[in-house]
Amino acid sequence: MISLFIYPFLISLFTLMAIIYFSHKHDLFMDDAEHDKPQNYHSDSTPRAGGIGIILGMFFCILFPLGLNFILPLTLAFFSGIFEDFHNSLSARRRLFLQILAALSAIWLTGSVVTYLGLGITIPYWAGVIFSLFAIVGMMNAVNIIDGFNGLASGIILLILLSFALTSYEQNNMEILNVILITGGATFAFFIVNFPKGKIFLGDGGAYLLGFIVAIIGIFLAGKYESVSPWYILAIFIYPVWEVLFSILRKLSIGHSPMQPDAYHLHMLIYRQITHNNPLTALFIMVSAFPFMTLSTIFPDRSTTNIAIVFCFTLCYSILYYTLYKKDTKLSK
Repeated sequence: MISLFIYPFLISLFTLMAIIYFSHKHDLFMDDAEHDKPQNYHSDSTPRAGGIGIILGMFFCILFPLGLNFILPLTLAFFSGIFEDFHNSLSARRRLFLQILAALSAIWLTGSVVTYLGLGITIPYWAGVIFSLFAIVGMMNAVNIIDGFNGLASGIILLILLSFALTSYEQNNMEILNVILITGGATFAFFIVNFPKGKIFLGDGGAYLLGFIVAIIGIFLAGKYESVSPWYILAIFIYPVWEVLFSILRKLSIGHSPMQPDAYHLHMLIYRQITHNNPLTALFIMVSAFPFMTLSTIFPDRSTTNIAIVFCFTLCYSILYYTLYKKDTKLSK
């Protein structure tokens, strides 16, 4: 079973190193450090095609019937972002169309639909499809939003995959565990190249890909096993999910469009007010999220416990955010 981690790791690592070499030599896939974007926190031009290495490693999924059903949806999810990485020209509407297509194909091919919401609440199948579709597309974009510092998005994904691996093993589902190991191997290869030096970035393709695969795995587990609460899935996803929801509410409250990028996400405030260091910012957030994720992993079947975990995380997040925001805005005046 360890080979399912090692082989994707090696393929992904080799591909990533090749991309780094050829990108610098031929000026391919480069993210311009001097481009005026509020999310830029790097000083050197860096290739943003890390998703290529990850998806090539993940093609090991074809070895298993369930994994084979993931390939088409994964490819669609990847292409919803990689065109943006190549040409910076794919419209938001077309990206969303590809994301919805990827999500619908995954729901159809894998049967991943959540109809039981915990606490004795069950919804019709058609409502479960809509709910699952919204969750998949939302998670894809959530991972893209937190992809701001070296190792942050991939580190959070690895923690999520670790939790899902333990839960899958507990449920004795070896097929989904195999998919998790393959994804983990490919993602870990990217992580060690990206953290701490940032030699290559995920790019939109990689971020959408990772958000997509963990969303599908989470929905698969919650949909298949009554002993896996959907609130456990939310608790494991809570950092990227709450980052998006909080950002939307924050921008609407000050009359800004939720689609307008700014420099006031939590990871940016932590960088400016606490760590002043790119990789340390990612480490700070991963260490902070780890206790909540660990507690959820211990109690995957308990909806009320995971609701409490979600509440505690959002409360801690909000307190930290407003503390840092007040300090940041006071210094900028």
